[in-house]
Amino acid sequence: MYLSMNQAFRKTFGKKGYKIALSAGMTCPNRDGTLGTRGCIFCSGAGEFAQKGASVTAQIEEGAKQIEKKNKDGLYIAYFQDFTNTYAPLPRLRELFYEAIRHPRVAVLSIATRPDCLPPEVLTLLEELNRIKPVWVELGLQTVHESTAEFIRRGYPLSVYDNAVEELHRRGITVITHLILGLPGETPEMVYQTISHVGSRTDGVKFHLLHVVKGTDLEPLYRQGLISAMSFPAYARLLGECINRLPPHVVIHRLTGDGDKRTLLAPLWSGDKKHVLNSLSRFFAQENVRQGKLYLDK
Repeated sequence: MYLSMNQAFRKTFGKKGYKIALSAGMTCPNRDGTLGTRGCIFCSGAGEFAQKGASVTAQIEEGAKQIEKKNKDGLYIAYFQDFTNTYAPLPRLRELFYEAIRHPRVAVLSIATRPDCLPPEVLTLLEELNRIKPVWVELGLQTVHESTAEFIRRGYPLSVYDNAVEELHRRGITVITHLILGLPGETPEMVYQTISHVGSRTDGVKFHLLHVVKGTDLEPLYRQGLISAMSFPAYARLLGECINRLPPHVVIHRLTGDGDKRTLLAPLWSGDKKHVLNSLSRFFAQENVRQGKLYLDK
């Protein structure tokens, strides 16, 4: 039905790949006062699943212990996950990324960042690392619509994303684009416009469902009834239509995001990820969702 990360990884490396979420202890220009102090409107500021404080090697080894309970023969994707992972002095980035990429079981270095945090010297470092092992750069775009970007306080225009993708591709680096479905005020047609723009540029996508999380600036808007959360049927249908419109070569790394159940306000159905993924699979089969179906019909 679609080209998953697992399929693409096995085709390239011959084994299953497991992401190990890493924390580099960085912040974000949208939080340190450079662009703002509150972050994006949906961001709690807590990071997600990466460990805090431990060395990169220690984090990889701890993650490996959990993975090896299931599979002792898999390969690792060292994933610098929380906040903006190119937002530090170059010597610090070099130290962190080289420590990760030199681990013998790490097959890929994946770095989540903002497209406005990729200065020339960082791009040169990423190109250097990419000669050793594949480097993936994950860019938080969320939407191509400037009105929505302003509402969520993204902090940069679409042209910055486009330029970053071009510069990364010029250096042979894989780009994965993060998109959020269910952003306030966005119609399905607006989402399809995002898919059309991104699909012609990116190598992979991660789909996220908009979560309302305690401690974010979305929380009061939700409690006041000014925004609503998507139902599962609405999300499944919109996601299926997005997959239909994606070019067949774009790797789908994620169908929905993970929310911390302790702080999740809405939608509560998203808290059971296994059930959600199984339900999405059934829906895609029933509705004949097939990646590229509508893209190829253009």
